[in-house]
Amino acid sequence: MENIYLLLIVYIALELFEVQWQKADNLIGILSKLYRYYSRNIFLFFLMHPTFYFGIGLAMISDFAFSALALVFIKTVDMATKILLIQQVFEKKEITVEMSGMLMAPLHPLMPYLSVIVYTPLVYFAFASFNSASF
Repeated sequence: MENIYLLLIVYIALELFEVQWQKADNLIGILSKLYRYYSRNIFLFFLMHPTFYFGIGLAMISDFAFSALALVFIKTVDMATKILLIQQVFEKKEITVEMSGMLMAPLHPLMPYLSVIVYTPLVYFAFASFNSASF
């Protein structure tokens, strides 16, 4: 049981790392921070998302528990969406007026921390299902 809490703390720390380097006042600010890593090297962009790899490892050690697979799926869609938005905004430079308004809209200061609240229970459920199945 202590291992679950230790791994949850590690996951939360990794998630907070991602939040801190991506945090900005609006979505265009977040995208510009993401674009800095994306423009240097796509592998660097992926390395800056350690919770994605944590989720893959969690899925493997939990014998592909549903919550672990849900975490990996959501993280994959999240990263794919970020890449598509980066390409649309910074490379193709094709955004609509509505999209530019959405990108410039201010974000609530707690908005980046929603990922910690949403993903942490999925991690806990995956570990809990793994531990109950192994006994």
